[in-house]
Amino acid sequence: MIIVTGAAGFIGSCLISALNKEGFKNIIAVDDFSKKEKEGNLAGKDIAEKVERSHFISWFIRNNDRIDFVFHIGARTDTTEFNVEVFNELNLNYSKNVFNLCTQNKIPVVYASSAATYGLGEHGYADDHTIVTSLKPLNPYGESKNDFDIWVLDRPEYPPLWAGMKFFNVYGPNEYHKGRMASVIFHANRQINETGKVKLFRSHKPEFRDGEQLRDFVYVKDVVKVLLFMMRSQPDSGLYNLGTGKARSFKDLAVSTFRAMNMPENIEFIDTPEDIRDKYQYFTEAKMEKLLKAGYSGGFMTLEEGVTDYVQNYLLKKEYY
Repeated sequence: MIIVTGAAGFIGSCLISALNKEGFKNIIAVDDFSKKEKEGNLAGKDIAEKVERSHFISWFIRNNDRIDFVFHIGARTDTTEFNVEVFNELNLNYSKNVFNLCTQNKIPVVYASSAATYGLGEHGYADDHTIVTSLKPLNPYGESKNDFDIWVLDRPEYPPLWAGMKFFNVYGPNEYHKGRMASVIFHANRQINETGKVKLFRSHKPEFRDGEQLRDFVYVKDVVKVLLFMMRSQPDSGLYNLGTGKARSFKDLAVSTFRAMNMPENIEFIDTPEDIRDKYQYFTEAKMEKLLKAGYSGGFMTLEEGVTDYVQNYLLKKEYY
């Protein structure tokens, strides 16, 4: 039996789709199922049971002998939320309970960490355990993810496998419900449909041209391939970056979206709002050596390949994965 928390969300629902395609159907989906806007993410998927997030810990205690693997993907991911208590409850304390139960019952667990832990990249983007306590995330979301990584690394005991996956800029199907927190590709597609153009932030650093700010964009189908690899191969435990290892510009992303929509390029640059300008990242790129050394050889789509698949097979058709 495989547990997927955050099952109705973006990455969690795509993971369940990938598990189904691999023949796994004995899946326990954990989430807050009261949010109607996420219902499409699980439609048609093979799930053995849905468990409400608030009941999951007691359910786990009663059913621990039936659980083979835990994907703890669920989290509060809103980077604009500044109520620390929300993150303490959902991202920190809840995750501690899940991890402790996996340790006590010797159940492997893969959980969602985040590249948001790296802040402005003052210490680089290597998934090196020695830098974790020095990292300076830019918001309470990133802090909650880093606090949990620190807590995990300080445990006296562990599950047979644990892996904290530091997701970089994930994009792809099943993010219709995310609103302002959806990927830039999602918003670019919407803007092009509505106005025929895309707005990107102007650069406020002389070493970067407008639209040349760089991110490591990773397609969700590649993300779930890596998660399945972690379950099957069970490499050394630890924190693992999950990006492509290749930073690309927002301009590249916008151009790829226009081409996927068969629309002429029309990019407008606007000032980065002053209230976020000093915390705006101009470069992120995952160091991927650890995952590759662990044996992952599935590769990653280019930005152009991922955007084309996402736009043409999902956004334009309003389909789910």
